[in-house]
Amino acid sequence: MADDFADLRAGLDSPQEHHAAVFPSDTVDLPNATRALWVGNGGNITATTIFGETEVYENVPSGTLLPGRFTRIHATGNSASSILALW
Repeated sequence: MADDFADLRAGLDSPQEHHAAVFPSDTVDLPNATRALWVGNGGNITATTIFGETEVYENVPSGTLLPGRFTRIHATGNSASSILALW
């Protein structure tokens, strides 16, 4: 399969190239910093950014693409599920 974009550098506003299921943890970082999260089943998400800032995103609707450079999705304070990390 040809990839017309293979020689171009991806930016933060580019579509993701990778994705992985998120298993919320209060002690373990995600394998890669994200560009965004896909939230399958909505709720609250407690997330830490690449700058170490932790915040609760309240009432995130199901089917939301939540942009952000996240390094950890916490178990405590998290009620959302079916979350994918996109990078």
